[in-house]
Amino acid sequence: MNVLVIGGSGFIGARLIECLLKAKHEVRIFDKNPSTSFNELVTIGDVRAVDALNRALNGIDVVYNLAAEHRDDVWPISLYYDVNVQGAKNIVEAAVANHVKKIVFTSTVAVYGLNKPDPDEDSPTEPFNDYGKSKLQAEGVFNRWATGGADRTLVVVRPVVIFGEGNQGNVYNLINQIARRKFIMIGDGANRKSMGYVGNIANFLVQTMRFGPGRHIFNYADKPDMTVKELVDHVRSEVHITKPFLRIPYSLGLMGGYVFDVLASLSRKSFPISSIRIKKFCANTTVSTRALESIGFTPAVSLKEGLSRMIKNKYNFES
Repeated sequence: MNVLVIGGSGFIGARLIECLLKAKHEVRIFDKNPSTSFNELVTIGDVRAVDALNRALNGIDVVYNLAAEHRDDVWPISLYYDVNVQGAKNIVEAAVANHVKKIVFTSTVAVYGLNKPDPDEDSPTEPFNDYGKSKLQAEGVFNRWATGGADRTLVVVRPVVIFGEGNQGNVYNLINQIARRKFIMIGDGANRKSMGYVGNIANFLVQTMRFGPGRHIFNYADKPDMTVKELVDHVRSEVHITKPFLRIPYSLGLMGGYVFDVLASLSRKSFPISSIRIKKFCANTTVSTRALESIGFTPAVSLKEGLSRMIKNKYNFES
Protein backbone atom coordinates (compact mmCIF):
# COMPACT_ATOMS: atom_id res chain seq x y z
CA MET A 1 0.00 0.00 0.00
CA ASN A 2 1.06 3.60 -0.65
CA VAL A 3 0.53 5.37 2.66
CA LEU A 4 0.68 9.04 3.61
CA VAL A 5 0.98 9.92 7.30
CA ILE A 6 -0.03 13.53 7.89
CA GLY A 7 1.65 14.61 11.12
CA GLY A 8 4.08 11.72 10.80
CA SER A 9 6.99 13.62 12.34
CA GLY A 10 5.29 13.65 15.73
CA PHE A 11 5.45 11.29 18.68
CA ILE A 12 2.83 8.72 17.63
CA GLY A 13 3.63 9.28 13.97
CA ALA A 14 7.25 8.21 14.35
CA ARG A 15 6.24 4.88 15.89
CA LEU A 16 3.53 4.39 13.28
CA ILE A 17 6.02 4.98 10.45
CA GLU A 18 8.32 2.37 11.98
CA CYS A 19 5.50 -0.19 12.10
CA LEU A 20 4.31 0.59 8.57
CA LEU A 21 7.79 0.17 7.14
CA LYS A 22 8.20 -3.15 8.95
CA ALA A 23 4.93 -4.24 7.32
CA LYS A 24 6.50 -3.41 3.91
CA HIS A 25 4.26 -0.48 3.01
CA GLU A 26 5.45 2.43 0.89
CA VAL A 27 5.30 5.40 3.25
CA ARG A 28 5.46 9.16 2.92
CA ILE A 29 5.16 11.85 5.57
CA PHE A 30 3.47 15.24 5.28
CA ASP A 31 4.33 17.48 8.23
CA LYS A 32 5.20 21.08 9.03
CA ASN A 33 8.28 19.78 10.89
CA PRO A 34 11.18 17.53 9.87
CA SER A 35 11.33 13.99 11.24
CA THR A 36 14.16 13.04 13.58
CA SER A 37 13.94 9.41 12.45
CA PHE A 38 12.63 9.37 8.86
CA ASN A 39 13.42 12.78 7.41
CA GLU A 40 14.05 11.32 3.94
CA LEU A 41 10.33 10.50 3.78
CA VAL A 42 9.10 14.00 4.69
CA THR A 43 7.39 16.59 2.56
CA ILE A 44 7.26 19.80 4.58
CA GLY A 45 3.78 21.27 4.46
CA ASP A 46 0.83 22.56 6.45
CA VAL A 47 -2.67 21.06 6.53
CA ARG A 48 -4.00 24.59 6.13
CA ALA A 49 -2.60 24.62 2.57
CA VAL A 50 -4.90 22.57 0.34
CA ASP A 51 -2.67 22.82 -2.76
CA ALA A 52 0.23 21.22 -0.89
CA LEU A 53 -2.08 18.45 0.33
CA ASN A 54 -3.30 17.82 -3.20
CA ARG A 55 0.25 17.19 -4.33
CA ALA A 56 1.06 15.05 -1.30
CA LEU A 57 -1.98 12.76 -1.80
CA ASN A 58 -1.16 12.00 -5.43
CA GLY A 59 -0.86 8.21 -5.82
CA ILE A 60 -1.80 7.48 -2.19
CA ASP A 61 -4.04 4.57 -1.13
CA VAL A 62 -4.37 5.26 2.60
CA VAL A 63 -4.16 8.52 4.54
CA TYR A 64 -3.48 8.69 8.26
CA ASN A 65 -4.29 12.09 9.75
CA LEU A 66 -2.39 12.58 13.00
CA ALA A 67 -1.86 16.33 12.58
CA ALA A 68 -3.43 18.49 15.28
CA GLU A 69 -3.11 21.45 17.57
CA HIS A 70 -3.51 19.68 20.89
CA ARG A 71 -1.63 21.43 23.69
CA ASP A 72 -3.59 23.03 26.53
CA ASP A 73 -1.93 26.41 25.97
CA VAL A 74 -2.49 26.97 22.23
CA TRP A 75 -2.81 30.65 21.40
CA PRO A 76 -4.75 32.07 19.66
CA ILE A 77 -7.58 29.63 20.33
CA SER A 78 -8.64 29.92 16.68
CA LEU A 79 -5.63 27.74 15.81
CA TYR A 80 -7.51 24.68 17.12
CA TYR A 81 -10.16 25.26 14.46
CA ASP A 82 -7.82 26.44 11.70
CA VAL A 83 -5.66 23.31 11.97
CA ASN A 84 -8.00 20.61 13.29
CA VAL A 85 -11.22 21.52 11.46
CA GLN A 86 -10.15 23.43 8.35
CA GLY A 87 -7.25 21.01 8.04
CA ALA A 88 -9.75 18.13 7.95
CA LYS A 89 -11.74 19.92 5.24
CA ASN A 90 -8.58 20.38 3.19
CA ILE A 91 -7.62 16.72 3.58
CA VAL A 92 -11.06 15.65 2.43
CA GLU A 93 -10.88 17.95 -0.57
CA ALA A 94 -7.49 16.52 -1.51
CA ALA A 95 -8.71 12.95 -0.95
CA VAL A 96 -11.63 13.47 -3.31
CA ALA A 97 -9.40 15.05 -5.94
CA ASN A 98 -6.97 12.12 -5.74
CA HIS A 99 -9.59 9.34 -5.42
CA VAL A 100 -8.33 8.23 -1.99
CA LYS A 101 -10.76 5.71 -0.51
CA LYS A 102 -9.39 5.13 3.01
CA ILE A 103 -8.72 7.62 5.80
CA VAL A 104 -7.65 6.87 9.37
CA PHE A 105 -8.19 9.80 11.72
CA THR A 106 -6.85 10.08 15.26
CA SER A 107 -9.42 12.05 17.21
CA THR A 108 -9.51 12.11 21.03
CA VAL A 109 -11.52 10.89 24.02
CA ALA A 110 -11.80 14.59 24.93
CA VAL A 111 -14.94 14.58 22.75
CA TYR A 112 -16.80 12.91 25.66
CA GLY A 113 -15.95 15.56 28.27
CA LEU A 114 -14.72 15.08 31.82
CA ASN A 115 -15.89 12.72 34.57
CA LYS A 116 -17.95 10.52 32.25
CA PRO A 117 -18.52 6.94 33.47
CA ASP A 118 -16.54 4.81 30.99
CA PRO A 119 -18.02 6.23 27.77
CA ASP A 120 -18.09 3.89 24.81
CA GLU A 121 -18.18 4.79 21.15
CA ASP A 122 -21.96 5.35 21.25
CA SER A 123 -21.94 7.65 24.30
CA PRO A 124 -23.00 11.32 24.01
CA THR A 125 -20.24 13.74 23.09
CA GLU A 126 -19.83 16.79 25.34
CA PRO A 127 -16.34 18.23 24.87
CA PHE A 128 -15.37 20.75 27.54
CA ASN A 129 -12.48 22.54 25.82
CA ASP A 130 -11.64 23.89 22.38
CA TYR A 131 -9.36 20.99 21.58
CA GLY A 132 -12.17 18.48 22.12
CA LYS A 133 -14.70 20.69 20.32
CA SER A 134 -12.45 21.12 17.29
CA LYS A 135 -11.69 17.39 17.12
CA LEU A 136 -15.40 16.56 17.24
CA GLN A 137 -16.04 19.00 14.41
CA ALA A 138 -13.22 17.36 12.44
CA GLU A 139 -14.88 13.96 12.97
CA GLY A 140 -18.00 15.46 11.39
CA VAL A 141 -15.99 16.56 8.36
CA PHE A 142 -14.58 13.05 7.85
CA ASN A 143 -17.99 11.44 8.50
CA ARG A 144 -19.54 13.47 5.69
CA TRP A 145 -16.72 12.36 3.38
CA ALA A 146 -17.28 8.73 4.35
CA THR A 147 -20.97 8.86 3.50
CA GLY A 148 -20.18 10.26 0.06
CA GLY A 149 -19.30 6.88 -1.44
CA ALA A 150 -20.03 3.22 -0.69
CA ASP A 151 -16.39 2.32 -1.36
CA ARG A 152 -14.95 4.73 1.21
CA THR A 153 -13.46 3.58 4.52
CA LEU A 154 -13.13 5.84 7.53
CA VAL A 155 -11.51 4.71 10.78
CA VAL A 156 -11.82 7.14 13.70
CA VAL A 157 -9.56 6.32 16.64
CA ARG A 158 -10.18 8.21 19.89
CA PRO A 159 -7.02 7.80 21.98
CA VAL A 160 -6.62 8.51 25.66
CA VAL A 161 -3.33 9.96 26.96
CA ILE A 162 -0.56 8.21 25.01
CA PHE A 163 2.92 7.95 26.50
CA GLY A 164 6.21 6.23 25.80
CA GLU A 165 9.77 6.71 24.64
CA GLY A 166 10.10 9.96 22.71
CA ASN A 167 7.18 11.67 24.43
CA GLN A 168 7.51 14.90 26.40
CA GLY A 169 3.86 15.42 27.27
CA ASN A 170 1.89 15.17 30.48
CA VAL A 171 3.13 11.74 31.57
CA TYR A 172 6.74 12.74 30.91
CA ASN A 173 6.27 15.93 32.94
CA LEU A 174 4.73 13.94 35.79
CA ILE A 175 7.68 11.53 35.81
CA ASN A 176 10.19 14.38 35.90
CA GLN A 177 8.31 16.18 38.69
CA ILE A 178 8.31 13.02 40.78
CA ALA A 179 11.97 12.22 40.05
CA ARG A 180 13.03 15.75 40.95
CA ARG A 181 10.89 15.66 44.11
CA LYS A 182 8.86 18.64 42.91
CA PHE A 183 5.56 16.77 42.64
CA ILE A 184 2.54 17.85 44.71
CA MET A 185 -0.49 15.56 44.86
CA ILE A 186 -3.69 17.50 44.24
CA GLY A 187 -6.70 15.66 45.61
CA ASP A 188 -6.61 12.14 47.02
CA GLY A 189 -5.39 10.39 43.88
CA ALA A 190 -8.35 7.99 43.82
CA ASN A 191 -9.50 9.17 40.40
CA ARG A 192 -8.80 6.71 37.59
CA LYS A 193 -7.02 7.30 34.31
CA SER A 194 -7.16 5.41 31.03
CA MET A 195 -3.80 5.55 29.26
CA GLY A 196 -2.09 3.94 26.30
CA TYR A 197 1.46 2.97 25.40
CA VAL A 198 2.70 4.36 22.09
CA GLY A 199 3.94 1.03 20.73
CA ASN A 200 0.53 -0.52 21.29
CA ILE A 201 -1.49 2.18 19.55
CA ALA A 202 0.97 2.24 16.63
CA ASN A 203 0.41 -1.48 16.11
CA PHE A 204 -3.34 -1.00 16.25
CA LEU A 205 -3.26 1.85 13.73
CA VAL A 206 -1.46 -0.41 11.26
CA GLN A 207 -4.13 -3.07 11.76
CA THR A 208 -6.90 -0.61 10.85
CA MET A 209 -5.83 -0.87 7.21
CA ARG A 210 -7.60 -4.22 6.96
CA PHE A 211 -11.03 -2.72 7.70
CA GLY A 212 -13.49 -2.61 4.82
CA PRO A 213 -15.73 0.19 3.55
CA GLY A 214 -17.86 2.03 6.07
CA ARG A 215 -17.27 4.01 9.24
CA HIS A 216 -15.42 2.41 12.16
CA ILE A 217 -14.94 4.10 15.55
CA PHE A 218 -12.67 2.93 18.36
CA ASN A 219 -11.72 4.31 21.73
CA TYR A 220 -8.09 3.47 22.37
CA ALA A 221 -6.75 2.62 25.85
CA ASP A 222 -4.64 -0.15 27.35
CA LYS A 223 -6.52 -1.83 30.17
CA PRO A 224 -6.75 -2.13 33.13
CA ASP A 225 -6.95 1.54 34.16
CA MET A 226 -4.79 2.95 36.94
CA THR A 227 -5.63 5.40 39.72
CA VAL A 228 -3.46 8.49 39.92
CA LYS A 229 -2.10 7.18 43.23
CA GLU A 230 -1.16 3.85 41.60
CA LEU A 231 0.52 5.72 38.76
CA VAL A 232 2.48 7.96 41.12
CA ASP A 233 3.46 5.02 43.35
CA HIS A 234 4.72 3.03 40.35
CA VAL A 235 6.85 5.93 39.16
CA ARG A 236 8.15 6.50 42.70
CA SER A 237 9.19 2.87 42.87
CA GLU A 238 10.98 3.05 39.52
CA VAL A 239 12.94 6.17 40.52
CA HIS A 240 13.58 4.92 44.06
CA ILE A 241 11.73 7.60 46.03
CA THR A 242 10.20 6.51 49.33
CA LYS A 243 9.39 9.82 51.01
CA PRO A 244 5.70 10.80 50.57
CA PHE A 245 4.75 13.95 48.66
CA LEU A 246 2.83 16.97 49.90
CA ARG A 247 -0.90 16.73 49.19
CA ILE A 248 -3.26 19.69 48.86
CA PRO A 249 -7.07 19.74 48.42
CA TYR A 250 -8.50 19.96 44.91
CA SER A 251 -10.20 23.32 45.61
CA LEU A 252 -6.92 24.93 46.58
CA GLY A 253 -5.11 23.48 43.59
CA LEU A 254 -7.82 24.71 41.20
CA MET A 255 -7.62 28.19 42.70
CA GLY A 256 -3.91 28.20 41.97
CA GLY A 257 -4.64 27.08 38.40
CA TYR A 258 -6.93 30.07 37.85
CA VAL A 259 -4.20 32.41 39.10
CA PHE A 260 -1.81 31.01 36.50
CA ASP A 261 -4.52 31.36 33.83
CA VAL A 262 -4.65 35.10 34.51
CA LEU A 263 -0.86 35.37 34.46
CA ALA A 264 -0.70 33.49 31.14
CA SER A 265 -3.36 35.72 29.61
CA LEU A 266 -1.62 38.91 30.70
CA SER A 267 1.91 37.84 29.80
CA ARG A 268 1.16 35.62 26.77
CA LYS A 269 3.54 33.12 28.36
CA SER A 270 3.01 29.40 28.93
CA PHE A 271 3.05 28.05 32.49
CA PRO A 272 3.14 24.40 33.60
CA ILE A 273 0.06 24.97 35.79
CA SER A 274 -3.41 25.94 34.53
CA SER A 275 -7.00 25.38 35.60
CA ILE A 276 -7.59 22.97 32.70
CA ARG A 277 -4.54 20.89 33.65
CA ILE A 278 -5.68 20.76 37.28
CA LYS A 279 -9.19 19.71 36.22
CA LYS A 280 -7.85 17.03 33.91
CA PHE A 281 -5.40 15.71 36.49
CA CYS A 282 -8.08 15.35 39.17
CA ALA A 283 -10.88 14.07 36.93
CA ASN A 284 -11.84 10.48 36.23
CA THR A 285 -10.84 10.10 32.60
CA THR A 286 -11.61 6.52 31.72
CA VAL A 287 -13.20 5.04 28.64
CA SER A 288 -14.69 1.74 27.56
CA THR A 289 -12.71 -0.22 25.00
CA ARG A 290 -15.68 -2.40 24.03
CA ALA A 291 -15.15 -1.95 20.29
CA LEU A 292 -11.43 -2.64 20.54
CA GLU A 293 -12.03 -5.83 22.50
CA SER A 294 -14.73 -6.95 20.06
CA ILE A 295 -12.16 -7.29 17.25
CA GLY A 296 -9.77 -9.24 19.47
CA PHE A 297 -7.00 -6.65 19.70
CA THR A 298 -4.61 -7.33 22.58
CA PRO A 299 -1.83 -4.84 23.44
CA ALA A 300 1.60 -6.42 23.58
CA VAL A 301 2.92 -4.19 26.38
CA SER A 302 1.25 -3.57 29.76
CA LEU A 303 0.82 -0.06 31.13
CA LYS A 304 3.33 -0.62 33.91
CA GLU A 305 5.88 -2.09 31.53
CA GLY A 306 5.36 0.82 29.15
CA LEU A 307 5.94 3.29 31.98
CA SER A 308 9.06 1.42 33.04
CA ARG A 309 10.41 1.52 29.49
CA MET A 310 9.77 5.25 29.29
CA ILE A 311 11.44 5.93 32.62
CA LYS A 312 14.51 3.85 31.77
CA ASN A 313 14.96 5.37 28.35
CA LYS A 314 18.07 7.52 28.65
CA TYR A 315 16.87 9.99 26.06
CA ASN A 316 13.60 10.64 27.85
CA PHE A 317 14.38 10.60 31.51
CA GLU A 318 16.63 12.98 33.39
CA SER A 319 17.44 11.71 36.86
